[in-house]
Amino acid sequence: MAASKSLPARPSLESLRKQAKKLARDVAAGDAAAIARARAQLAHVDLPLTQRNAQLVIAREYGFAGWQDLTAEVSKRLGTGLEWAAAQARRVIHDNDVERLKQLLAEYPALLSWHGDDDDGGLLGFATGAYGDAGDAQREQWFTRAACAELLIDAGAVVMPSVCEGLLQSRARGLLELFQRKGLLPRALKFVAALGDLDGVRAALNENGNDLQTVNVAFVSACRFEHEAVASVLLEQSIALDPELGRHIDASTDRNSFIKAFEKSDFAQVAALRLWKVFVMEQVRRTLQDRDVTAFVSALQRQPWLLGDASLTFQVELIETASYQKDHGEEFIGALLDLDPAILRRQPPPRSNAIGWAFTYANTHLLPLLTRIWPVPDDLPHAAGLGNLARVKQWFDGAGAVRNPADHYPYNDPDARSHLRWEPPTAQQVLDVALAFAVTNRHFDVADFLLEHGADINTNWNSHEPASLLHHLVFLGNYEAMQFLIDRGIDMTIEDYRWNGTARGWALYAMKDQKMADWLEEAERQRKSTR
Repeated sequence: MAASKSLPARPSLESLRKQAKKLARDVAAGDAAAIARARAQLAHVDLPLTQRNAQLVIAREYGFAGWQDLTAEVSKRLGTGLEWAAAQARRVIHDNDVERLKQLLAEYPALLSWHGDDDDGGLLGFATGAYGDAGDAQREQWFTRAACAELLIDAGAVVMPSVCEGLLQSRARGLLELFQRKGLLPRALKFVAALGDLDGVRAALNENGNDLQTVNVAFVSACRFEHEAVASVLLEQSIALDPELGRHIDASTDRNSFIKAFEKSDFAQVAALRLWKVFVMEQVRRTLQDRDVTAFVSALQRQPWLLGDASLTFQVELIETASYQKDHGEEFIGALLDLDPAILRRQPPPRSNAIGWAFTYANTHLLPLLTRIWPVPDDLPHAAGLGNLARVKQWFDGAGAVRNPADHYPYNDPDARSHLRWEPPTAQQVLDVALAFAVTNRHFDVADFLLEHGADINTNWNSHEPASLLHHLVFLGNYEAMQFLIDRGIDMTIEDYRWNGTARGWALYAMKDQKMADWLEEAERQRKSTR
């Protein structure tokens, strides 16, 4: 690997990306010099170049083994220092690379107290946090990094309160026990309950068990960690403090069923609303999960407070859930709106992901209902998702660049970018999400236009964490859109962020769809045979 170029003292990552895109375009156009450059670094690479391989060629021309090594050097030269080291540490924690984490801590001891946001818990929060529910041993292994967490603790990492709270939210039993062994768990009742310490709970209640909110939160903590004996003791204390709760339970269910309903309940909601109302909400959620619209309507009619101003957040939650379901969403949202909920009258309406999820999960047929509450953003990605090619074209200037990128999603949405680790915001992100929305909703003329104007078919956009457009479409079972991407040369070897799996791997192991996995394998074989 011989370097043919030298990085400037203050290199531009955007310039390097553009170099890779230009190289890929030149190779596709048959430019002999560009093809020779590609062959010099990747002798047996298939042509035309994927964006990933074009970046690899550029990295090697600058003397680096890969694109990640090149971008790391760029970060160092730009003087980001501790921020660069933190980004590297997050990556090695994700990869569960304990040895590399040791090296980084030795080189940058300030990482032990580093944190990006006020309440993110720093690197220890990243190692212990779970994107999904970690309520069983396998899922805890998937979503958390216990070995890295223990290394950080033993090295003296600052343990912020949010880290311990996060253990309760994620239901990570192994980590909870680790923190208990290290003497890091607070002695608050909810932590004693989460550990299943029945004697400790009884002792705490005898000393000071008169605060209903504290007892209710501890009850939920016991339920979430499936300590039924502890939950029963705490429930009886809650009933002693709130006799009306006991009357509600006795009139409609039994103690055991009531306890099981709180296995995934939200602590903040319980603290704000008390146990009976949260139980009622859970019953409504269950009707949505079971696709039983008759029971859904009946449950809401029996509890009219769920339709009032005080329950706006719950109304948003119901609509959002229906917005990403594969079917029946229209029926449930329509039924809710027919009951005249307060959300129809709130101006401005509460913030919601419902519109975005309708585009993300190919449910734009829900827009006539959703737009009774929220407008569709007037920007490039949403125009693409609607298939409005004329409006899409208006978002480009005479040079073919996106007009006013800061006005578009996800440039203007830090939460959306954070899921994909897209920082800082760029116009490329706008293009790539526009491509995703167009392809997902089968507007292939718009998708072709966007590809011609710089959208990256090998973007790592996905609905929640970095992967690829193909991974996302596997989840949706969208064969037509997958074929579109395959025909246009998407890199089928791209691996997702969490499990390092290809789209075919998702079909086989996540979706358990052998037919789809075989179809993807055959599509890749046929594409290779025609090159």
